[in-house]
Amino acid sequence: MSATDLNPHLDLETFLTGDSEERRKRLLMIVNPYASTVSDKLRNLVVSALRGVYEVDAVDTERREHATELCREAAQEGYDAVVAFGGDGTVNEAANGLVGTSTPLTCLPGGRANVYCRMLGIPTEVVAATEHLLSLANNWNPRAVDLGKVGDRHFLFSAGVGLDANVVARVDAHPRLKSRLGQYYYAWVASATYWRRYLIHPPRMATSLGVDGVTVLVQNAVPYTYFGNRSVEMAAGTALDSGDLAGLILKRTNPFDIPTVALRALCSRMQVSGHRQVHEFSAQTSLQVRSLDDRELPIQVDGDYIGTATECNFSIVPGGLMIVA
Repeated sequence: MSATDLNPHLDLETFLTGDSEERRKRLLMIVNPYASTVSDKLRNLVVSALRGVYEVDAVDTERREHATELCREAAQEGYDAVVAFGGDGTVNEAANGLVGTSTPLTCLPGGRANVYCRMLGIPTEVVAATEHLLSLANNWNPRAVDLGKVGDRHFLFSAGVGLDANVVARVDAHPRLKSRLGQYYYAWVASATYWRRYLIHPPRMATSLGVDGVTVLVQNAVPYTYFGNRSVEMAAGTALDSGDLAGLILKRTNPFDIPTVALRALCSRMQVSGHRQVHEFSAQTSLQVRSLDDRELPIQVDGDYIGTATECNFSIVPGGLMIVA
């Protein structure tokens, strides 16, 4: 008895190539073992659950940008999808390895904010997110979304030059405090960074929009991030499939302006763009930012500090990443 006798809906070509609806999809799960809510026990439980439906290989990241390398290999080896299990930094690195390929990305929440998980409609609790991923096996519909780009680095939802990048750099330098205190450590570092570096003689930058400032925020989607469960709303007018960028330019920092900007960011009834020291922009496909005093400008993408430059160029990559969620 042949395979086609057992299943009349499976023709010989499909049988020989192995491309059938019954074939279990291959997933590469990339795990950041140092992420806030990831443990060996949880990792093993998630892998075990997923193997009930998928073929799963799991690899731990060992260094910075390791996830990018692993994803490039996964695309070459023909995996059906990559699962990034970690925080937004891990997801960002994974996306940078998959950009321009047909291999889709999905994610499981392992960090504090898990911004991209929320944007994709993936639950922020690991068990619920795993159940969600299991359900996708019978509703597998990859789609293309946009990516932002600054220099050679792609970003999923937001990037910044200036104050917020300084904050991210200092937070990343103390991972234990970041993991233990979460958004409250960010708030403390933001306050300390402002008073030490931005109150007097902050770095000045010029933009291709003709507006100078001390900080530039660029978004590929909304919201900008989360403070606990509260969304931090900065710019508006962009989405993961809109094909453009939006953002804000903070024109100056003084003791009277910064507290009210922060209040507007956290208050759903107020808009940051309405502040007199904020210039909002939208519908941009590119943006140039350069230092006005030759000081190196700090840069962050998706909450991950990536270094400094005296000039940086932002752009949009329409449909640059395949996702499944």
